[in-house]
Amino acid sequence: MKKLFFLLPFFFSYSLQSQDSNLAVYEEEVMQLTVDVVYLASDYLEGRGTGTVGEKRAADYIIKRFKEIGVTPKGENGTWFQEFPWHEITNPHAPEKGKIEGKGKNVIGYIDNGAKTTVVIGGHYDHLGMGGNGSLYDGEPKIHNGADDNASGIAAMLRIAKHLKDSKLKSNNYLFIAFSGEEKGLFGSKYFASNPTIPIEEINYMFNMDMVGMLNMTRVLAVQGTGTSPMWKKILEGKNKQALEIKGTESGVGPSDHTSFYLKDIPVLHFFSGQHSHYHKPTDDASRLNYDGIFVISEFMLSLIEKTDGQRLEFTKTKDSQERKAAAFKVTLGVMPDYVYNGKGMRVDSVIKGRVGDKGGLKDGDVIMKIGDVEVTDIYKYMEGLASFKKGDTATVEVLRKKKKKKLKVKFE
Repeated sequence: MKKLFFLLPFFFSYSLQSQDSNLAVYEEEVMQLTVDVVYLASDYLEGRGTGTVGEKRAADYIIKRFKEIGVTPKGENGTWFQEFPWHEITNPHAPEKGKIEGKGKNVIGYIDNGAKTTVVIGGHYDHLGMGGNGSLYDGEPKIHNGADDNASGIAAMLRIAKHLKDSKLKSNNYLFIAFSGEEKGLFGSKYFASNPTIPIEEINYMFNMDMVGMLNMTRVLAVQGTGTSPMWKKILEGKNKQALEIKGTESGVGPSDHTSFYLKDIPVLHFFSGQHSHYHKPTDDASRLNYDGIFVISEFMLSLIEKTDGQRLEFTKTKDSQERKAAAFKVTLGVMPDYVYNGKGMRVDSVIKGRVGDKGGLKDGDVIMKIGDVEVTDIYKYMEGLASFKKGDTATVEVLRKKKKKKLKVKFE
């Protein structure tokens, strides 16, 4: 039933006579998306940590798929790779003693249409390895497979590459970058933006996919960077064939690789299907993903590429995080917000076990309406509410749970 739900918008754009052939194409492409994610998120790749054997195995697979599609290498010295340095501080109280350094590799493919401009399409392929910094899992070291984060984005990128290789959209060249080092701090994309393998002034715009594997029944897709070019809002407004509801934010700065390009004055869009309770945990596995949803999102991105074909996009600087600057706060409820929620309040996607919210009785799906005296209308007001408290304080948190109001007492630690 889920497959039919996601498939209907795709078929309604075709004649009845062509439905059988389109169904066969659709099923083949969804199967390929599944195969790509299943391999990249397998235990064999050991969580794809930057600079590890798992990263190398993932890179080799991406190169294999690039070759099958027919894109050519565009890394350093005619290779598929761009090597970059990274470092990690494991002890913030003694950084000189807790610093780890290493090398990672971006994987870069290219479609040369002889055009004057190039569109960059990318996503990171690294993840957390066995956990460590960034993991929300509190058990013994365990493989973090990162199916949604971000094998899903790489699978979508590969599907888009295949379609652009065979398409009539020749007004741009296309550069496909699988970044590494994102989980360490955007190291791969920062390095590329400062050391591009094509002239940076030729880049028309950049699309980034990070966690596009959990599109749910609301069909809400978060798209960041809508203010980085006047063109974006024009083509994102209104209905789309994929029947997606677009939740756009203007800022070009965010916690993923598009930020590195925005800071070089390049228009960007970042695509994200939403947060979930398996984020940065060993349970982010291939079996949990919505592959029909990945197909729909990549189809939507292809439609945007088609709509911008033949146009050089103007860059505009956004207000970034200062547009609605989050209040400084020293405490947390230990919950993960639902970033694609469109209603009033701040919906909790998941409550982290053992943290303040969990101890206070918060549940997955609760919508926080008030913290102390602060009415919570969105995530910014939620942060403002937290800023009113310090460790050791007790607060009343008002939530909507299954349309009923509840008042909970929490103690910040």
